[in-house]
Amino acid sequence: MHPNPAFRGTEIEHNLEFAKERGFGSLSISDPDGPPLMSHVPFLIADDGKTVDLHLVRSNPMARAVRGATPARLAVTGPDSYVSPDWYGVQDQVPTWNYVAVHLVGDLHPLPTEDLPNVLDRLSAHFETHLEPKKPWTRDKMSGDSFERMLRMIVPFRMTVQDVQGTWKLGQNKPAAVRQSAAAQMAAYGIGSESRELAALMQSPFADPETE
Repeated sequence: MHPNPAFRGTEIEHNLEFAKERGFGSLSISDPDGPPLMSHVPFLIADDGKTVDLHLVRSNPMARAVRGATPARLAVTGPDSYVSPDWYGVQDQVPTWNYVAVHLVGDLHPLPTEDLPNVLDRLSAHFETHLEPKKPWTRDKMSGDSFERMLRMIVPFRMTVQDVQGTWKLGQNKPAAVRQSAAAQMAAYGIGSESRELAALMQSPFADPETE
């Protein structure tokens, strides 16, 4: 997380809503025998923001490593883009990268195997609702044997959330006119992921420290 307080003032509730909407992130834990372990996972955050449910492939080294409560971090990234100094329209600026990221920190632990169907049902229902008017997919469309084979390949986990950290680096440390100039150029020429969405955030009242 970026240390500048200008980028760290977003309320916990807003960070959680962002993470809920994205629903996909990078889960990491320490490995005493080597580099940190990381997995890219879809997830579901509880309504109260206190827990995160997910699943891992049984053969994943992380799934084998987590036998009890294990400190973990789930990084959820949003739009990002390079910012050229020329875009600001003022002198003596340097290149930078604007972005949105939320980290959920807590303890990861395995759930009972019998909880897996419920975790999968809730995950698919959460994402299928975004595809309306398509009729939501449910596991009833699978044969029983196929579903049972899939269950044997994955294991359910839950993370108890102890801390929520957010960085919304939108140029809040720049004058509004300078930030708006950079956002306009980013929307047209941005290098990154979802640069137009990031530019829109930079141009919105959300990026103005006086309105937060």
